Amino acid sequence: MRYLVTGHTGFKGAWLSLLLNQSGHEVCGLSLDPEPGSLFIAARVDEVLAGDVRCDVRDAEATQAAIKNLAPDVVIHMAAQPLVRASYADPRWTMETNVMGTLSVLEGVSVTPSVKGLVAVTTDKVYRNVGQRAGYVESDALGGHDPYSASKAMSDILISSWTDSFGPCPTSIARAGNVIGGGDVSEDRLFPDLISAFQEGRTARLRYPEAVRPWQHVLDCLGGYIMLAEATAAGNASGAWNFGPDPDAFRSVDEAATTAAGLWGDGASWTAQPGDHPHEAELLTLDSSRARKELGWSDLLDFEASISWTIEWAKTVQSGTTAREASIAQLDAFQELRAGSR
Repeated sequence: MRYLVTGHTGFKGAWLSLLLNQSGHEVCGLSLDPEPGSLFIAARVDEVLAGDVRCDVRDAEATQAAIKNLAPDVVIHMAAQPLVRASYADPRWTMETNVMGTLSVLEGVSVTPSVKGLVAVTTDKVYRNVGQRAGYVESDALGGHDPYSASKAMSDILISSWTDSFGPCPTSIARAGNVIGGGDVSEDRLFPDLISAFQEGRTARLRYPEAVRPWQHVLDCLGGYIMLAEATAAGNASGAWNFGPDPDAFRSVDEAATTAAGLWGDGASWTAQPGDHPHEAELLTLDSSRARKELGWSDLLDFEASISWTIEWAKTVQSGTTAREASIAQLDAFQELRAGSR
């Protein structure tokens, strides 16, 4: 199968490209240039690609031409402005990328006959957050307090509307929460901030230590995306799907940070950062029963293992192992876990 991953130079996109390649698929990418120090660069992800197009999805004409030229069988659309705090700093860029960029991809897919299925990735933050303890299900109302969440909810609605109005390409929407894993260098994310502080011998500073998040390893999340993509291309899936971890992984930021510090050792520690900060949801949980029942998907790494793999990747690379070698080792271990779970 020939896959096109938009946003392939990002953290999730780089891991997905490696996972798809290891699973025997041909992988192409469409994205902006990678960030300095990114996993894409460090793990030499470009070496596994059959096509690598650098394009801003806000450019509708260029995006459409690239998709037609790459002629994929399946598209997984992840290109986005993915950060809440960045959306406050530049809401227009966020809206244009996440909404109009998604429209560019939808238009490109609609004129590319080779595409048998599209999975568009949004976020758990598309839901109207009312602070409920029970996980949100796919039929719950959408909303969005901050510009990022609003832009992704708009994108989610756009995808559904486009599919209903124009089709005929089978399309599904994947909604996932906070994912963690080795090689993330994004700003204002907990684990990149923690690892950077630990490596430098600093005390990490947390904005919202009491906030609860559905912690999940990136490979568990991406494994769900691939299962959904296969089912969508086969005509066996459509609509929205949650990919969140087991309820046991709904833990507070301070518990995640304490676990990470303990695994790192060497006196690693954290403290609460004083002052006012832009709004971020205090509680986000997903109910992923649909994916578990209908796709047979499940997490292979629990809360502690997800953090352990993330810390292990960083410490292994710090000790001199290349990012490519560390990533391949974890991909191999993950595939072994998946084979054993069948």
